[in-house]
Amino acid sequence: QVQLVESGGGSVQAGGSLRLSCVASGRTASRHVIGWFRQAPGKEREFVAAIRWSGGSGHADSVKGRFTISKDNAKNTVHLQMNSLKPEDTAVYYCAAGLPSSILTIARGYTYWGQGVQVTVSS
Repeated sequence: QVQLVESGGGSVQAGGSLRLSCVASGRTASRHVIGWFRQAPGKEREFVAAIRWSGGSGHADSVKGRFTISKDNAKNTVHLQMNSLKPEDTAVYYCAAGLPSSILTIARGYTYWGQGVQVTVSS
């Protein structure tokens, strides 16, 4: 079992920044890859970025150069730094945990999910 708790959502104007955090806990948390997804109203859940506790990360093309995923192993926390935000980044952002053997760029590759945080970017 892995428990995930997100924080850091909010409202910002276009061009602004936000940092999301995800604290992972549970006996097997360290064996999982942590990913960030987002879901806008009426749209499918979309991969944003993922990172391994041992190192290595990836970002969706839509956020490369603007978003950065990072980790703090000592605090079991994964961050998503979001810069140069655009209105189209508005969505509920979810933290998720999946096994390294899964396909980690799709939602069904992840077993555990956080409750989600709202990010709203106004123009």
